Amino acid sequence: MDLTNQIILIGSLVLFVSVLASVVTSRLGAPLLLVFLVIGMLLGEDGPGGIAFGDIQLAHLLGSLALAIILFDGGLATPYKDFRVGLKPALGLATLGVAVTAAVTGLFAVWWLELRWLEGLLLGAIVGSTDAAAVFSLLRSRGLELKQRVGATLEIESGSNDPMAVFLTIALIELLLVDQANPGLILLMEFFRQMGLGMLIGIGGGFALVWLINRLEMSPGLHPLAIMAGGLSLFGITAALDGSGFLAIYLVGLVIGNRPLHSRLEIKRFHDGIARLAQIGMFLMLGLLVTPSALLPVAPDALLFAGVLILIARPLAVGLCLLPFRFPWREQLFLAWVGLRGAVPIILALFPLLAGLDQAPMIFNIVFFVVLVSLLIQGWTVTSFARLLDLEIPPTTHRVQRVELDIPGQQELELVGYRLAENAPVIQDRRAEPRLPKGARLVAVLRDKHLLETSAPLDPRANDYVYLLADPRDLAELDRLFVARPDERLSERAFFGEFVLNGDARLADLCAFYGLDTSGVEPDLTLDARIRRDLNAHPVVGDRLRLGAMELVVREVEDDRIRKVGLKLTKTRRS
Repeated sequence: MDLTNQIILIGSLVLFVSVLASVVTSRLGAPLLLVFLVIGMLLGEDGPGGIAFGDIQLAHLLGSLALAIILFDGGLATPYKDFRVGLKPALGLATLGVAVTAAVTGLFAVWWLELRWLEGLLLGAIVGSTDAAAVFSLLRSRGLELKQRVGATLEIESGSNDPMAVFLTIALIELLLVDQANPGLILLMEFFRQMGLGMLIGIGGGFALVWLINRLEMSPGLHPLAIMAGGLSLFGITAALDGSGFLAIYLVGLVIGNRPLHSRLEIKRFHDGIARLAQIGMFLMLGLLVTPSALLPVAPDALLFAGVLILIARPLAVGLCLLPFRFPWREQLFLAWVGLRGAVPIILALFPLLAGLDQAPMIFNIVFFVVLVSLLIQGWTVTSFARLLDLEIPPTTHRVQRVELDIPGQQELELVGYRLAENAPVIQDRRAEPRLPKGARLVAVLRDKHLLETSAPLDPRANDYVYLLADPRDLAELDRLFVARPDERLSERAFFGEFVLNGDARLADLCAFYGLDTSGVEPDLTLDARIRRDLNAHPVVGDRLRLGAMELVVREVEDDRIRKVGLKLTKTRRS
């Protein structure tokens, strides 16, 4: 009994300290994964905690379960609209990109570490996947929002590249254990089998779960549990059939997160918390598993290996995969730098240990060291690098409260609330009456814990709580009114310019108004058509086009058409 109570006490204290440490270090820009890994290492056999943990099978079980939950939550949080701009490049990075990364780093390992070529490729495959979830955690903790094309590509890549790395790792281990006459053919057959089953069961199972949950009469509190149990069941079924369970559960989450569903907001909130708990537990366990003193002998080789991965393999993979999509060089450079390695490579490094490969201990220690280097160097610089490359846009997602009103057969509405800061645009602009979107209605204003009369003209002040009933499509416009900007350069006027133009305005008329040369400008060419032609890509908010002394900034996009354009008159060149 005493031992049980002590385990509960120690476990809860470790969890509580981990959460507090993550809050403190996020303000310093430290990656969340690094915090938990360090805490786990301090609790381990070489640290003050002195806990000896070496159960590889248990670590693999818990790590796989945690990773499945994290991927499920990632699917739930990925909107379909991101697929318009990010699906094709992300799939390229998640498949060909992982293969290129594995090949480059694997060949280097064969040459430098004197491994057999299959062992070298195995090491490359293990470090092939990125942890974009850690990147987004860092960006959000610093209040930074990326351009949609970059953010969507990263987010979709993070959910879809893990299955590719798992597939390569398992297939290469099987080739190492059993001599095969035709390894290329076996890899190809395994790829189509695992990915095919993962896609089929993931998409089909996701729609089946939505159908079932919407027709079952149960307590709202049971909906999140039923969804999680159903997702994990589909993960297990796919894995039992030798398919990619990780791809399946990501696709299940993707389907569920984008379909009408009972208690959808509660489901997303529950799984966001469960995913964070899974991250904490997984990272602490991995920190406990490693022996820091065993990292020192492989440190020089691992550091060189990390350099090849970060400076050669990832940039080469990004350059090749994004070549058909004409990403601006700033965006390509950022995507190349944020190939952050996280928990997945460490979990995959357990597979060779379970298989009993001769080089498994060395592979595990090298992978763990590479992850630490990646977190320290890339993780600590990701926010400053995004700002340096001018990829930040004004935030549009920082709502205080958001409640979806589930009214069957009625217009989709949400109750959204804001706590106004002193630098909120609606306060700084000081218009006679803030202009709300047509689909938004003011519901309540609280000031100093008192409810104000909403029939009177809105006179917003700092620290007011403003609640509105709105169409979800109007939330971005409401954010622009009520969300405080991190700094002056992200204010409406500084970022988009002083004037707002319609996307269907004619470029010739605009040039004539500002006295610009109109020769060669097609008379009926609109701003929307001109910007999209120059981009040769799906437009997103923040895209820019410079025309002489004018700079056109994409302000609003709907159905792949530019609806609003900001106009800046500047002599400073931007690209």
